[in-house]
Amino acid sequence: DPRFDDGIHIEVQSGKGIIGGTNERSVLLGVYRFLRELGCRWIRPGDDGEIVPQKSLSSIDVKLIEKASYRHRGICIEGAVSYENVRDIIDWAPKVGFNSYFIQFREGYTFFERWYSHINNPFKEKEPFSVEKAREFVRNLGGEIKKRGLIYHAVGHGWTCEPFGIPGLGWDLYEGEIPEDYIKYTAEINGKRGLWEGIPLNTNLCYSNPEVRNIVTDSIVEYLETHPEIDILHFWLADGTNNQCECEECRKVLPSDFYVMMLNELDKKLSLKGIDTKIVFLLYVDLLWPPEKEKIENPERFIMMFAPITRSYSDTFKPVDTSVKIPEYRRNRLIFPKNIEENLAFLREWQKIFSGDSFDFDYHLMWAHYADPGYMDIARVIYEDVKNLKEIGLNGLISCQIQRAFFPTGFPMYLMASTLWDDTVSFEELVNDYFTNAYGPDGSLVKDYLTRLSVLFEPPVLRRERPPSSGFTENLARARDVIYEFDPIIRKNLSSSSGSVYKSWLYLDYHKNVAYKLSLILEALFKGEKNSAVKVWEELKGMLQKEEDVLQPVFDLFEFISVFERALKS
Repeated sequence: DPRFDDGIHIEVQSGKGIIGGTNERSVLLGVYRFLRELGCRWIRPGDDGEIVPQKSLSSIDVKLIEKASYRHRGICIEGAVSYENVRDIIDWAPKVGFNSYFIQFREGYTFFERWYSHINNPFKEKEPFSVEKAREFVRNLGGEIKKRGLIYHAVGHGWTCEPFGIPGLGWDLYEGEIPEDYIKYTAEINGKRGLWEGIPLNTNLCYSNPEVRNIVTDSIVEYLETHPEIDILHFWLADGTNNQCECEECRKVLPSDFYVMMLNELDKKLSLKGIDTKIVFLLYVDLLWPPEKEKIENPERFIMMFAPITRSYSDTFKPVDTSVKIPEYRRNRLIFPKNIEENLAFLREWQKIFSGDSFDFDYHLMWAHYADPGYMDIARVIYEDVKNLKEIGLNGLISCQIQRAFFPTGFPMYLMASTLWDDTVSFEELVNDYFTNAYGPDGSLVKDYLTRLSVLFEPPVLRRERPPSSGFTENLARARDVIYEFDPIIRKNLSSSSGSVYKSWLYLDYHKNVAYKLSLILEALFKGEKNSAVKVWEELKGMLQKEEDVLQPVFDLFEFISVFERALKS
């Protein structure tokens, strides 16, 4: 499909020639691919991530023809962001080979509000922010997406509340008025209807009610009529788990049966209006269980999205034993799969009834990377996952992640984009390319240093997916030695480098203090010394809060604090 599949043709001799592509976006990707052949690199978003060598155009010869290994190569907004953060990552995305950007919800309000309210940083004054401002941001960012020809994904959750007059702005408790008519449409759980735990986005509906299905699908049609700029619209049900309707009619079939009913009804309505927008449906929590009765009638309209949010990030996708079967569906009593084999068993069951377009919607850089201060372990997981997407029958990845995932390095994101474009590239080739360009002559030393940190922090242990090794606390002490021994190399390069390379070393300098204190916190926790751990955590948190402006483009303080404070409480 030339709308979505990217291919490029470059034929330049002595600085003259052509750069072509399968679509307008591909031509832009081809230009950046050409510049890459000249030695340009984009190691993180923003001007300080650009590396541009000086070369005479007349001496340049480039000839290549390439097709992207995967159709879907995108980033989804998450975390806490300023307008500039999102604008810059949209600008950066095609430079490294991504072709899509996904703004969740109608106005992405919660992600912007987290930043402008400066949640988790008492040293910053809250800035005024409104839903209308978020809408203005999304309109402008939509323009940035379309200017580059990127594939614009939109919405996701919210269709279970917005059509009924209740905003789906985020996961906060709703304190506004609830229309009387809405309650009767909500899921009945334990004999009661109403907002599930007070959160509209997490509230499912009584999907056996044809009026509910009609209101939802009509709302989607109306939305697309007024938003023709959207290329791919996500139609998801509520977030949260074990929150499906238990009324007599809803219990007769699986939630996915009602979901497919709505998909078919939506397709018919869109076709009558002449709207050809693609619709994404998701395999997520209850919807991992495929329908028992309903079938998608027009597969060309839809894209299947596999969203294994409960999976392990200490293991990778790979062809597995197909004898693994999915468990029986038990309404509102479900335990969701952790290991890769079980997750892929659900995907295989859906693939038996839907053979259309599909992609992985994954969370490598949402939470799991915080267990890996060196970022090299999670980078390896991303690499193996992307290489194996074809083996499990998926045509790409949209990464649901914090946008500022470039601390200590941007290597995991750079690797993700590079491997989605060319799944034959080796991990070692990507490592050498990134670290040489980001850090200069001592790049290989940085790679070794961060790899050692990843090994010594034992990420699977921090994710509670493996018991600690017998020498775990000793490894944390060794990590501090590694940091101490590497400090002179950081100091040397801070005094001798400039431009983007200097910024890379500056971020590494800040990171060493974070990693050092994290090792102390974790060691205290594993020794049962929680008070000591909390004391060091408060020191680390205060340091990062005071230095937030320096790290803001590369480090999401809101999400970092949220993740570690949840861990400390548990």
